Order: sequence, then C-alpha cells, then structure tokens
Amino acid sequence: MEMPFQPNAGKPLTIETDFGVYARYPIRTHVIMKEDVPEDVLDKYAREYLKEGDALLVSEKIIAIMQGRAFPVDEIKPSRLAKFLCKFVYKPDYGIGIGSPATMELCVREVGRVKIVFAAIIAGICKLFGKRGVFYKICGMKARAIDGPCDYTIPPYNAYAKMAPDKPRETAVRLAKHIGCDVIIIDANDIAATVLGKSRKDLPDAFGEQVFRDNPLDQCDQQTPIAIVRKTE
Repeated sequence: MEMPFQPNAGKPLTIETDFGVYARYPIRTHVIMKEDVPEDVLDKYAREYLKEGDALLVSEKIIAIMQGRAFPVDEIKPSRLAKFLCKFVYKPDYGIGIGSPATMELCVREVGRVKIVFAAIIAGICKLFGKRGVFYKICGMKARAIDGPCDYTIPPYNAYAKMAPDKPRETAVRLAKHIGCDVIIIDANDIAATVLGKSRKDLPDAFGEQVFRDNPLDQCDQQTPIAIVRKTE
C-alpha cells in the first residue's frame, strides 16, 4: 500500500545510518489520552501500512500518558526538597526536564529521596571540577525522561508534567507481539534520541538513536507520535 504520510516540516523523509538508509513516515493520530490503549492506537493508525521488515518507533510520551503517568501540574504538590533541588538544575532550550518544582517532585517520587539527595551532592561536587550530567547518570533513565509543560506542546499537555513510561522494554515486547513488527519506544528531542525500550535485545540501541537523531516526529503541534521506519537502501 502506498504510504499516505509526509515528513514533518523541515525534516527529511530519509536518513543515512550505519545500518543503511531509512525512511521515517510520521503518523498523525488523535490527541492521545489516558483512556487510550496502545494496541488499539497502533491498530487504528499503523497496522494497514506495515510491511515485512518495518519497525515502529513510538514516542515515550504517549506510552507514559496511556499508562497514567502524566499529571496536570496544578495537581502536583511539590515537597520542600523538590522546590530546593530544582533551583540547581540546568534548563535546556528543548524542554523543562526536572527544572521545575513539579517535575522535580515527580523525580523524587520516582527515584526516591535518598538517591536524589545522594545524586545532588555528588553532582554538586563534580560541577566544581567542570563535570556535568552526573545527576542523571546516577538517577538513570527514569529521571532523564521526566518532562514538564512547554508553550509549544499540544493542549492539554501544555499544562502537564510526565514521568518516564513504566517498564518500557516489556511494553515494547508486548506491542511487537501484537502488531507483528519490531517496536522501539524512544525519547527524542532536537539534541538527542534515547531508546527506552525495544522489542528485541539484539536490536541495537544505535539503530533507533541514529534513525531518530534529527527528531523527525518533532514535538510541537505536529501530533505525530508514531513513525513507520522502512529501509530504502
């Protein structure tokens, strides 16, 4: 079946990787809500277009939303620890991360107070010697994937903060069995792409990271949280 999908503005359809040249077909969906079911979303929007050898790359954000791990900011009550620690977080241009009291509170809940305090102390010491990123290395993926509201995010999520998906590898395996192709759950922005879960252990993380290194789904009003990835060369 001919693919009806077009690349998002400013993003090329294909990309060259160490694994070959791949087309990335962004799939527009409705605004995903907590009540949606991942299998139903893939059936509705992707199944009829899949061919043998394709892979589905799914934004970690919609998986987190469907797992009930996204929350209105005004419903999150930050602790004193969260309010204090967020003051020291670097705030990148592409998102809030844990640089707000609400998102830091989610980090505290997800990672635990003891580990958070330990990571903050070690990171503070390392900063004195010009070494950054230690906090996230200690706290891991669960901290790195937390994000908060941005003006460019589709409503209602411009007023939400979210955690990382729960058990992303198990989720990717389950979805792959259901849909019949490889599934990668990925956290991508304009700086980097990180694989959070994949349906096969022997599927290199580098594949998803290289295919998505230019963030082809983007993260504004495109409403394209899924991509069919197909080898062209």
